[in-house]
Amino acid sequence: MTIASLPKSIATVSISGTLAEKMEAAAAIGFDGVEIFENDLLTFEGTPKDIRHLAENLGLVITCFQPFREFEAMPEPQRARNMDRAERKFDVMQQLGAELLLVCSNVSPAAINDDARATADLLEMAERAHKRGLRVGFEALAWGRNINTWRHAWEIVQDADHPALGLIVDSFHTLALGDDIARLGVVPPDKIFFAQIADAPKLSMDLLSWSRHFRNFPGQGGLPVADFVRDLIGAGYRGPLSLEIFNDEFRSAPARLMARDGLRSLLLVEADAGATTLPAIPGFDGIEFVEFAVDQHTGRRLSETLRCLGFHYAGRHKSKSVDLFRQGRINMILNSEQDSAAAEHFQFHGPSVCAMAFRVDNAAQAIKRAEALLCSPWQEPVGPGERQIPAVRAPDGTLLYLVEDSPDGSTIYDADFNLFAEPVMDSLLTSIDYIAQALPTGRMDSFVLFYRALFGLMPDRLWQIPDTMGLIQSRTMASAGREIRLALNISESRETTTGRFLTASSGAGVQHIAMATTDIVRVMEQLTARGARFLPIPGNYYEDIEARWGLDAERLDELRSHNILYDRDDAGEFLHAYTDPFDDRFFFEILQRIDDYDQYGEANASIRMAAQAKRRGSSTKFELLV
Repeated sequence: MTIASLPKSIATVSISGTLAEKMEAAAAIGFDGVEIFENDLLTFEGTPKDIRHLAENLGLVITCFQPFREFEAMPEPQRARNMDRAERKFDVMQQLGAELLLVCSNVSPAAINDDARATADLLEMAERAHKRGLRVGFEALAWGRNINTWRHAWEIVQDADHPALGLIVDSFHTLALGDDIARLGVVPPDKIFFAQIADAPKLSMDLLSWSRHFRNFPGQGGLPVADFVRDLIGAGYRGPLSLEIFNDEFRSAPARLMARDGLRSLLLVEADAGATTLPAIPGFDGIEFVEFAVDQHTGRRLSETLRCLGFHYAGRHKSKSVDLFRQGRINMILNSEQDSAAAEHFQFHGPSVCAMAFRVDNAAQAIKRAEALLCSPWQEPVGPGERQIPAVRAPDGTLLYLVEDSPDGSTIYDADFNLFAEPVMDSLLTSIDYIAQALPTGRMDSFVLFYRALFGLMPDRLWQIPDTMGLIQSRTMASAGREIRLALNISESRETTTGRFLTASSGAGVQHIAMATTDIVRVMEQLTARGARFLPIPGNYYEDIEARWGLDAERLDELRSHNILYDRDDAGEFLHAYTDPFDDRFFFEILQRIDDYDQYGEANASIRMAAQAKRRGSSTKFELLV
């Protein structure tokens, strides 16, 4: 059922900063309203009227004041004090210009398990609110002492039968219990006063801790939030969709960054629920090119590294200091052009990947989707006759170009480069299999949402990989047909391979590029002969895989002699090897998938990282001796 987009709201508890900074961030990104969280009000240096005027100046509606806790079914004298407390909150609400108060179900051990008492208390509260032109919304907390489901909360609201009392539903409190709102249609739409939206990873822990620290935006977790929104709208709800997110990492990140993610998530979940439409996700045909930001010196050294890996120098850009290296379907671009986005990237990060391109079936449609999801397109200056390639920026600043086939069959390289004659030689490597990005701590969710929203990439399972200096968390995002695979890695330790990359590169970026071949043993022989340097793997590793997999002696010798790692599952086999890092930054992986193996050799990641750490130690010792 397609409807007009619903108003979008965010609870001030969801983002960082002072109350004024939170409200300014929400308004700047495009939210329609905010829920004022009581703690933010208490620390505000001003009056509730000042907050009201700030909201009006920013064009924000104060959608809700919350939370009002430990109210219903309390014994005397707490009950009388609760009514007095409610009156004081009503005073504040009238100054704020907030018309709705969120009352959450009681968690106090003193709460009486008596629905009639709870109904009477909420009825009296609603009548007091009604006299002031206010309303009360009752929400069931998943850990409520006596009331913890929306159905139970609705029974209380229904029995009270007061126009100023309605139901508030929350996706986390519902879905965390394994419940749903499929029968919300029994509730008259005008009695659903408000809807709060949050996702969360699926974790085995107590509900309160899960809620208070691990909620995230829709599309970042594992709860069926789109189904929740679909049922909500199907029940006739047309009020705001409001984010209420308790997340330690979100509240330590820049407010505008999180607000943008939040609004993007609501636009996505609304479309996923079938309530609105977005431009379609593009079809993919792999990675078109990877572009490195270099200067003249690092460009020459990286050129030699690529030649050792079987790439040939294929062309020079017609108007810029840009070189093209090619092999199979792999295109590597080295950009040393001054006064360019690549030069700016190099100044901040040194030699690094500054851009990559996806082959898509409809670049214009992909850009329209990106704009609808709050991502502005990027336009690089072009010379006469050169092709304009649309692009967007990833959250780390990397440019993502979108390349589609030209109707006349020409390529972007035909248009932009002076191409040299192709050498008569076999391509040792065929295509880019996947690209791995190192991310700062706390940024995994933002990247997951970005790639999922704009390009429809879906997350695989989260891996915990032991490095010699700490743990690395890794999650791969992949397109439906697996044409695009992006591995996202984070680590809290600065000394892991991920942490060291972030330090060396002054921020997030591409850490390694995996390239496919159909015969890795032959390729390793030829690349080694060309001068490529590969990571040495300890002999104990091969003794272990011999025992684990029962490999025959001849095959084991092949793997050992070429430092090839091995993995296997029920679908097939996986062979892979790694180059030495370039300037202790990025490195390349050569891999071969046999049959239908679809993983990434995660079991070997700790072996690779230990070998890299040993290699770094050897290099450091050599430097000290010199």
